[in-house]
Amino acid sequence: MRAFLALASLALAAEDYKYFLTGNRENVSVRTQPGFFLSGGGRDVDDAWRWFLKKAGGGDIVILRASGADGYHGFPLRLGVPVDSVESIVFLNREASSNAEVLRIINNADALFFAGGDQWNYVRFWKGTPVEDAIHAAVKRGIPIGGTSAGLAILGEFGFSAEKNTVTSKEALADPFHERVTISRDFLRLPHLHCLITDSHFTQRSREGRLLVFMARIKRESKCKTVRAIGIDERTAVLLEADGQSSVAGENRAIFYDLSQTPKRIAPGRPAEIGGLHACAVAPNGTFDLKRWSGNSACRESIAVRKGEVLRRTTNE
Repeated sequence: MRAFLALASLALAAEDYKYFLTGNRENVSVRTQPGFFLSGGGRDVDDAWRWFLKKAGGGDIVILRASGADGYHGFPLRLGVPVDSVESIVFLNREASSNAEVLRIINNADALFFAGGDQWNYVRFWKGTPVEDAIHAAVKRGIPIGGTSAGLAILGEFGFSAEKNTVTSKEALADPFHERVTISRDFLRLPHLHCLITDSHFTQRSREGRLLVFMARIKRESKCKTVRAIGIDERTAVLLEADGQSSVAGENRAIFYDLSQTPKRIAPGRPAEIGGLHACAVAPNGTFDLKRWSGNSACRESIAVRKGEVLRRTTNE
C-alpha cells in the first residue's frame, strides 16, 4: 500500500453524480472490522473517526452524500490514521444509484459513511435501488458503516424522512399526525437497529418531544413489540460494536429510549398522550448494551407525555 501522503487527488462531474478521490484509485485488499458509527452532527468527534478509520484496516473510505463535496478527505491525514484512499460520491438524482461506476466504488469500499444534508434525498435517491443492495452487501462483508446528522437518520429500521421538511417537538407534540411527521421504513436493515429510530442535534435543537412522537407512531402502526430510539447530541457519537456493545464518545450525551406500551390516545389534531416510555442517558465514555438494552449505571427514567407535555421521573435500572 502506498503512503496516504503521497497520493494525488481527483475530481470529476458526471451527469448524475460528482466524484472526488484522494489517494489510490485502485482497489486494495485489507482486513476490516464491522461496527456502526452513529454521529449526532455538529463538529466531528476525532476519537470516533479514529475508531471508524481503524476498523477500515487502512483501506478505501467511501463517503456517500447528496450535497457538498470532499470535506471529509482531510480526516485521515489530520488524525494520523493511514488509509489507501478517501472517495466521495455526491448523488444528484436517483439515476446515479444504478450507475455501474458508482456501484463498483461502493462494492470495493472498506468503510461507508453517510454525510449530513437532507435525509429525504437519501431515501428518494437510494431506497429500492442497487445502491441499497450494495449497502446491505457491505454490511454482510463486515465493513464499518457510519453516518452523521441526515446520514444518522437513515441508519435505523425506521427514520424521520423529512419528506415535507423538518418538524419541531412543539409541532409534533401538539399534533402527532402533523403533515411533517413523516416516517420511512424498510430502507436499511442493520444489525441491532431493528425497530429503532435515531435523531441528531438532539439537546441542542430540543428534539426529544418529536422523537417520542415518532416512537408512538411506530408502535401504533408497526408490529414492533418494543420500539427503541437513540437521540444523540452534537459533537457526540455512539460507537456500536458487532456484538451490540456500544460506547459514547465526544462532548455530550446520547439517550436510549424504549416504548413497549401501545399509545391508545393519540389522534390527529390533538396533543400527544403517551405512556410507558423509558430513557437512559449515557455520558461520554459510558457504555450501553443494545442487545440487552441496558446501560452501565442507574440511568433509567420513566417518561410520559400528557397533553403534549413531557413528564419524567427517575427509577432504578
